[in-house]
Amino acid sequence: MTEPIRSTSKLIPITRDTHGVDIDLVYATARNLTGKPIYQHAHCLLLEPAEAALRTAIAIARDSGFALRIFDAYRPPQAQQVLWDFLPDPTYIADVKRGSNHSRGAAVDLTLLDANGEALDMGTGFDAMTVESEHFHPGLPEHVQRNRLMLLGVMHAAGFTHIKSEWWHFELPGALALPLIDNANSGPLRLM
Repeated sequence: MTEPIRSTSKLIPITRDTHGVDIDLVYATARNLTGKPIYQHAHCLLLEPAEAALRTAIAIARDSGFALRIFDAYRPPQAQQVLWDFLPDPTYIADVKRGSNHSRGAAVDLTLLDANGEALDMGTGFDAMTVESEHFHPGLPEHVQRNRLMLLGVMHAAGFTHIKSEWWHFELPGALALPLIDNANSGPLRLM
């Protein structure tokens, strides 16, 4: 069971050493939908209750012979603005007026890795922002559906919920009630 979400919770660093996950923060690289780095430094952070739920997900995945690769976690509101300016489509990018649950420290984008450290085939890449990225998109091969269901099961069992449009995005239920965390200038995660 995850901890109750408190707005007084702090952001916790997620690292390979402390959590046993693979981290590939694509917004610190040009390998994202904007084609340019958004973060200057690749620091992976989550709010305490999300970090606790992630630890549960890591254990569930490990017990099933898998590992997790994280693509994004906490995202400063300024980075959310960059994404919204690039693709102002609320199907895929949270409207900056509402704010992203990433900017609340309560959402994580990730995938499953097999025992060899290879990412499972999810049918689209991270950040594809297409209809094929939806959970349960009809017409995808069986193995892709199975891989997505496995990821969904791990994350739901850990206390996360999903959104329809992105197979990689998971967040804590009730996260929208949390305030946005503006850590862009005060913490280790800075914008380009």
